[in-house]
Amino acid sequence: MYHKEFEVRDYELDLQGIVNNAVYNNYFEHTRHSYLKSIGLDFAQLHADGIDAVVVKMETEYKNSLKSGDIFRCSLRVEREGRIKLIFYQEIIRDTDQKICAKTRVTVACIKNGRPIEPLQLIERMKL
Repeated sequence: MYHKEFEVRDYELDLQGIVNNAVYNNYFEHTRHSYLKSIGLDFAQLHADGIDAVVVKMETEYKNSLKSGDIFRCSLRVEREGRIKLIFYQEIIRDTDQKICAKTRVTVACIKNGRPIEPLQLIERMKL
């Protein structure tokens, strides 16, 4: 399980004074990219090598709101589905009360020259 810590910034809030739902996607994405770096892969370098990992489906549940100044962590675990898909299970947990604020299931596929490919580099590094 991989974890990344964040703090809510004021500009991420909507008129209700809570984190806008679209911002959670940024937290989730940044955590996935940070995870790749932690296992020796760079998202930008993969692209430069002609391999693009693209989100093909995202299912998010919003449970509890984050507010300005909240400290939280985004956790991640990944599984392989079939030959070409990777599934990232992610949760955002607020530090003060350990409540789950949001959780998502992100389906990613890799493409090269517009065609789906088996993500061998990722599978090897992720030990899947």
